[in-house]
Amino acid sequence: MDYLIVGSGLFGSVFAYEAAKRGLKCLVLEKRNHVGGNIYCEQKEDINIHRYGAHIFHTSIKEVWEYINQFAEFNHYINSPIANYKGEIYNLPFNMNTFSKMWNLSKPGEAHNIIETQRLEVEGEPKNLEEQAISLVGRDIYLKLIKGYTEKQWGRDCRDLPADIIKRLPVRFCYDNNYFNDCYQGIPKGGYNQIIEKMLVGSEVLLNVDYNKPEIRSKYEKMAKRIIYTGPIDAYYHYQYGKLEYRSLKFETERFENVNMQGVAVINYTDRETPYTRTIEHKHFEFGMQPVTYVTKEYSLEWEEGQEPFYPVNNEKNLMCLNQYQHLAKSSSNVLFGGRLAEYRYYDMDKTIKSALDAVHNELA
Repeated sequence: MDYLIVGSGLFGSVFAYEAAKRGLKCLVLEKRNHVGGNIYCEQKEDINIHRYGAHIFHTSIKEVWEYINQFAEFNHYINSPIANYKGEIYNLPFNMNTFSKMWNLSKPGEAHNIIETQRLEVEGEPKNLEEQAISLVGRDIYLKLIKGYTEKQWGRDCRDLPADIIKRLPVRFCYDNNYFNDCYQGIPKGGYNQIIEKMLVGSEVLLNVDYNKPEIRSKYEKMAKRIIYTGPIDAYYHYQYGKLEYRSLKFETERFENVNMQGVAVINYTDRETPYTRTIEHKHFEFGMQPVTYVTKEYSLEWEEGQEPFYPVNNEKNLMCLNQYQHLAKSSSNVLFGGRLAEYRYYDMDKTIKSALDAVHNELA
């Protein structure tokens, strides 16, 4: 083999596709029982269920949009989630629809004045996430739409979280519920699986193979001249500097004999008492009208080994640990580390594809 690719998510699959196009032989090892990483969809009763949480493709990178469209036709889905605070419904992101409901007003200047007045509560440099959020959007929005959701997401009080987790928050003084500012957005018609399957044509793929088990690694690591590794960077080095921390997620999916349960794909539950962070009604991603529906509750968890890592905890301790692993990676000349786990970064899908294409250019040009 020319390349051993560890992981069949977007980074590994894009690299495999480009290498195969150039006549190179790739062996892809996947730890799970399916390809596609976190964009994998499970189809039930003609509904594509996003197994690992809502994935809405959006980008402002024209090159990436044209690239992904060769593998699937995308629909015109626009992400317009809502927030549920103890039964009160608010539009997201924060915009004039949100402010009109919050304060019973209609003019942008009125909303702007309220936010500016409430921001003055925080003096000097914000010392924690609570002060940072109030300094950006004021106390009313913070208490109803940020505090509870964020504390569930991170498992900590907002006053105990660093300010830089929320460096900026989208605030629009217009009536626009489109969550993303990107010029390209949509969901692939028929789900994401077709994209990965087309990318992996021409490569050999083995499922249920955990490369980081010593006996597995010793079997496969010499089978290729070069390794593309997309798993956790600390696991590659057997945690010799300690384990990097993550937040994980738990999903509970329920079937309902109903055409339409919640009227929108995603609802964020922003009060602290509701145990889950959001619910996802998957059929709305593709404008489905099936007689049944599936709704997933999403819970945020402290990550433990054996669970899927989702969000890196980018505090000082973890960044120092990451620097040590990255120093080791520089000396591993036959390995290219790429993707969210290998780089310990939260990547949107388009950034993952762009990173993979950059790696292809550097590696195969």
